[in-house]
Amino acid sequence: MLAINNIEVVYDRVILVLKGVSIDVGEGAITTLLGANGAGKTTTLKAISGVLRSERGEVTKGTIQLGEQRIDGLRAHDVTRLGLAQVFEGRRVFEHLTTEENLIAGGHVQKHGASVKQGIELVYSYFSRLRERRHQQSGYLSGGEQQMLAIGRALMSQPKVVLLDEPSLGLAPMLVEEIFGIVSRLVKQENLSVLLVEQNATMALAVADHGYVMENGRIVLEGPAEKLRSNSDIKEFYLGLNEGGARKSYHDTKHYKRRKRWLS
Repeated sequence: MLAINNIEVVYDRVILVLKGVSIDVGEGAITTLLGANGAGKTTTLKAISGVLRSERGEVTKGTIQLGEQRIDGLRAHDVTRLGLAQVFEGRRVFEHLTTEENLIAGGHVQKHGASVKQGIELVYSYFSRLRERRHQQSGYLSGGEQQMLAIGRALMSQPKVVLLDEPSLGLAPMLVEEIFGIVSRLVKQENLSVLLVEQNATMALAVADHGYVMENGRIVLEGPAEKLRSNSDIKEFYLGLNEGGARKSYHDTKHYKRRKRWLS
């Protein structure tokens, strides 16, 4: 459904951020992209969605395809019309608009009012809390409700692919579990494809079908989520477990040696 083929991203025509990144997102599947802060995960999402151009960045090599359509170089609103939506990190809702007005704003690419109404009902069927808060100003919603709204607003454009950036950030574990459960249902029932960027590797690998690990702008490891969960490097670096099962911090590992082996 979505194919990123050997892309490089440069900011200000000087700073090389992504170096030969390739990712495949299957139809009706969740693919997760893991990595530490500054690895290039969010830049990857922005390159796909077309937002990168507004931040003085550009894809200088490689291609990005949505289905059969090449989308690298397109403007963000054109990418949205083709069926791809991004949910940004930090629950960026329109705080002075009501919940339902936020959803209507998300349906701006729809040509018919009936499609907007259908979209709103679809969102409410998955996020029942939003129906209860439909007339409430979104700035007064809880963090979990705002995250639900951000995802729901993305669904209003009837996307084939959704890019989710750190949906668990700042949320209580129970809310994270609820939101990830809803996302899994959307994928199965609506045949949605999701590329998930997430620091919570345990949760991400629990719901994903396939995963990639990024470090310093490169993909250093990839495979089925089940295989990554059992990988000793993933356990040490991202799940905080060594082979004996004790907690271990990232900085306590032999990082250089591990990384050298991944890249060999």
